Amino acid sequence: MSPALSADGVIAAARACRFTLVGVAPAAPLDPAPFLHWLEAGYGSGLAAMHRRVAQRLDPGAVVPGARTVIALGIPYSAGKETAGQPERPVIARYARGRDYHLAHRDRMRALRHSLLEMDPTLNSYACVDAGVAMEKAWAERAGLGWIGKHGLVVSREHGSWFTLSVMVIDRSLDRYHEPHPRLCGDCDLCLRACPTGAFPAPGVVDARLCLSFQTVENHESIPVALRAALAGRAFGCDACQEVCPYNHAGLPPGDPRQTARPIGLMSATEIATLGRDDFARLAAGTPMARAGYHGLRRNAALALGSDGRPGARAALVQLSRDTSPLVSEAAQWALGHGR
Repeated sequence: MSPALSADGVIAAARACRFTLVGVAPAAPLDPAPFLHWLEAGYGSGLAAMHRRVAQRLDPGAVVPGARTVIALGIPYSAGKETAGQPERPVIARYARGRDYHLAHRDRMRALRHSLLEMDPTLNSYACVDAGVAMEKAWAERAGLGWIGKHGLVVSREHGSWFTLSVMVIDRSLDRYHEPHPRLCGDCDLCLRACPTGAFPAPGVVDARLCLSFQTVENHESIPVALRAALAGRAFGCDACQEVCPYNHAGLPPGDPRQTARPIGLMSATEIATLGRDDFARLAAGTPMARAGYHGLRRNAALALGSDGRPGARAALVQLSRDTSPLVSEAAQWALGHGR
């Protein structure tokens, strides 16, 4: 049995690798009931990856033999007000306006792994962002970063819910661990009531099929007609449940400067709808918006313009209604027929 590592040393190493939020927890298996119920209820329909390697998601020891510790990591992003002078409010969710958080976490986790190997060259580890097989939110709560709010996101007293998560599992014990964070939402249900599509069947439970973040990012087919009107003013992601949270107040610390919004992240729906393919490729590269693809992002923008009565919006929709992509043209035709 290898001697325990210093928790203070591990935390300091993570902070040196530019992780703002760091917590550590014993690598005991998670309670399987909430996740299995979520899968069985069909709330993860369309998220095929969530149905694979379920045992590994619930037990770090199934991923790293002899797992002893989970390091929960967070990077805040800007929750500031929209930039003054913007012709229209940006329609991109705040987390997606800058550099792709997957890239930010992977770069820093790579550096952290090197630091841990300097402490113990025989250490074994597994690191992932949300594309891997770890329940980042559950581990963030266990490691004391914050608590899982009623909107299903982790909330920190210091940073609200404006941060992204990753985890690292190691096969070494630490000399101390953080306590799980208590849940502090109380009777507040502002986030549940703010959801434009009613995507919360219960507090803390998200039905991805109804969530606009899923529909605008992960769904590469037509968005269900019943959800389209709710996309007014949204072209990628949705911050509705976060914007009303009392913990996301105005006095929060600034986000990581490397996550600062890029030009495409502050564009209006009209500007996005009329982007050329080359401009999209250039501007979206290295941002989360690349995941939606050229046609997917313009599909979203067309639906976002459906309730916009300004002349420029209608002209953009008429242009998109003739697009060579059936996905885009159908969305624009629907928006023209359902706009005000």
